[in-house]
Amino acid sequence: MTDIPAPAPAAEFWEARYRDTDRVWSGRPNELLVREASDLTPGTALDLGCGEGADAVWLASRGWRVTGVDISGTALERAAGHADEAGVGNRVAWERHELGRSFPEGSFDLVSAHYLQSPVALDQRAVLDAAARAVAGGGSLLVVMHAGWPSWQTEPPFDAVFPTLDGVLAELALPDGGWTVETSRTVRRPSVSPDGLEGFREDNVWRLRRA
Repeated sequence: MTDIPAPAPAAEFWEARYRDTDRVWSGRPNELLVREASDLTPGTALDLGCGEGADAVWLASRGWRVTGVDISGTALERAAGHADEAGVGNRVAWERHELGRSFPEGSFDLVSAHYLQSPVALDQRAVLDAAARAVAGGGSLLVVMHAGWPSWQTEPPFDAVFPTLDGVLAELALPDGGWTVETSRTVRRPSVSPDGLEGFREDNVWRLRRA
């Protein structure tokens, strides 16, 4: 595992988030990854903000060779354990990066960025620019972001600007003829509050293919 030290405070925030609980995420792959990537031909994949590794493990189980990236060493240790338990540890490499400050080398047939939205500093535009540059010819860029707070969230926990479908495409400023937009849509899914209040949350999904 490549270990690139990440400066505070983002590293401290996310390390504490993982260190202070046995598990942060469900261990299941993101449903929008499954929906958008199931029909893609396996090759090399880059999972940005991989957390505890569920997406990377799912991709590896389908034949991809995956590089999983996160800012938290604790998250990466759990991800590696998950991959080993699933029998795909030899198909995943783990790298620690603070995205926006450092980025994996190489090009990939799929670059997946799910929910790169943070209450601490994150240069989201720089990360997406780097993600697009890392897509190999004929490869895909898959980006999923929350489009707003859950319907039951009456008091947002912090200030946030949520991306729009057209806004992200404009910010990427991809060259004409160089990319095909295959998915650009808003998806509504069920969401339940910590107190059990049922509602929904909307996510924006972009999948683009490089020429």
